[in-house]
Amino acid sequence: MKRRSLLYTAVILLVLSALACSFTPNLGLSDALDSTDNEFMTTITKVVIEEGDLPALYEAINPGVVAIRALTEEGGGLGTGFVWDEDGHIVTNYHVVQSATDLEVDFPSGFKTRAEVLGLDPDTDLAVIELDQIPSELTVLTLGQNQDLAVGQTVIAIGNPQGLRSTMTKGIISALGRTLESLHFAPGGGAFSTGNIIQTDAAINPGNSGGPLINLNGEVVGINSAISTSNIDISGQPVNSGLGFAISIDTAKNVIPDLIQFGKHDSPYVGIQVLHEVSLFLQEELDLSQSAGVYVLEVTPGSPADMAGLIGAEIGEVIPKGGDLIVGIDDQRVDNFADFMGYLLTYKKPGDQVTIMVLRETETLEFELILDKRP
Repeated sequence: MKRRSLLYTAVILLVLSALACSFTPNLGLSDALDSTDNEFMTTITKVVIEEGDLPALYEAINPGVVAIRALTEEGGGLGTGFVWDEDGHIVTNYHVVQSATDLEVDFPSGFKTRAEVLGLDPDTDLAVIELDQIPSELTVLTLGQNQDLAVGQTVIAIGNPQGLRSTMTKGIISALGRTLESLHFAPGGGAFSTGNIIQTDAAINPGNSGGPLINLNGEVVGINSAISTSNIDISGQPVNSGLGFAISIDTAKNVIPDLIQFGKHDSPYVGIQVLHEVSLFLQEELDLSQSAGVYVLEVTPGSPADMAGLIGAEIGEVIPKGGDLIVGIDDQRVDNFADFMGYLLTYKKPGDQVTIMVLRETETLEFELILDKRP
């Protein structure tokens, strides 16, 4: 096989991912939602447990995890959410509530209330909903941080898979820093990417979407979002194959405050089309000095990358040549697209300035770039 065919194969490789929510046709809201008024003082409970005590962890976390019943024009669906703050904001997935015409939120205590969508972000698949009524006892989950995560670390998922309420599953963090296609589509077709995704083998199935991924200290480290599968059950729902994905908590910390305050979050935009990873074979084909980095295929005219001076490859009839290889951003090393996108989506916003380091043929260059928002 000629080496040039390896490039074409690498460019078109795709990963099949399925959203982990459950859909049910003609699903009705309860006719008798809890009618308790909100004139009393809500008791706020913070989660504090001893590390590794799984029954105690479940008892502490589960009261702060809710079932979300969404009505849509096509029918309805079931998902999961959790209590984010003392104001009773519920965090879930964008895809759980994006098309909802009515929402019901059910607490494990039996308390039920309607809710309204407060903010949506298709780039990270995150959403915030606001309760019409707040229960008299509110369990606010404690948030962890990315720097404490490690591959092999035990994690717990609590949610409502297949409509089975308050289900707890256990697994490990299988990988960190994954990227997935977002639900935000770019002008001209194709989807933007989302990064800093946690991969786990904890059982996640339709209905788990929007629920917390928790460490053994009882801290939320991710928001369960999708599974990778090639199998479906008799109802047409995707079946867990041991590959689950969760949005990292640091990404959520960057996005959720904007959703609460403004109803939306603008993700940073650079304006480049890239190879997600450069194999040794591609390095040889492209005549690059190293394989670690993000190879720029195309720079969008008028984009931040264009104005900063980055250049894309010269696309010819055989093999593209001459594009910049991004090897660093600010003080962060960049080995692949996951590193690059994960850093931007987790820690940066439009209007921020970043320093991008590239290899251009035999030179190492730095460019100051002002991030824009995704179109």
